[in-house]
Amino acid sequence: MACTAILFDLDGTLVDTAGDLGWALNQVLGDIGRGPLSIEEVRGMIGGGIAALVSLGLEATGGPVEESQLEDMASKCKDLYNEHIADQSLPYPGVPETLPILAGMGVRMGVCTNKPESASRKLLSELGIDSWLPVVIGGDSLPVRKPDPQMANAVMNQLGISKEQAVLVGDSITDVELARGAGLPVILVSYGYSNDPIDSLGADKIITNFSMLEECIKSFDT
Repeated sequence: MACTAILFDLDGTLVDTAGDLGWALNQVLGDIGRGPLSIEEVRGMIGGGIAALVSLGLEATGGPVEESQLEDMASKCKDLYNEHIADQSLPYPGVPETLPILAGMGVRMGVCTNKPESASRKLLSELGIDSWLPVVIGGDSLPVRKPDPQMANAVMNQLGISKEQAVLVGDSITDVELARGAGLPVILVSYGYSNDPIDSLGADKIITNFSMLEECIKSFDT
């Protein structure tokens, strides 16, 4: 059966969000006399959600704080980020052009991310690519988060497709684990936020530019 559906990771795969996430993180770190962190440092911390981002930022700038303070910082960071979610963030090269091509091929598409669902939808809307991605399962959509396969299953259920029709596209080991748990082939992008060499993660295929995805999925007999 040919590939007729794609599940996308968001941060590091569809959109470069490091600038806005880094700005919000540095605001809350600055409040306690920490930081600032460079955007390159922040890139390696993205993927587990805002609370994890703040926790990693604290570890990198002097160590953890009390749990109640961490919760307050994460809440403020989330609010700041949501207010400035697309100030610096941009779709990666090839994304705005390729999504409509894939849709024209009859490919159904959705997003599976640990970013909160409302923030994910707001980001996609402000960047003008939301119409191609009607299904979004975020880190607060279910009681579980990536790489739990229930995340991928929820996207497939809403798209109305089976795992035999789908591939997952991401940028990290979390996405590989998610795909394997859900029984999906996985394509990784080389330009994302992975701390590990992409060719060491066991992906079925690797692409260096999003525009390569059109031809890449044609090679799958899923």
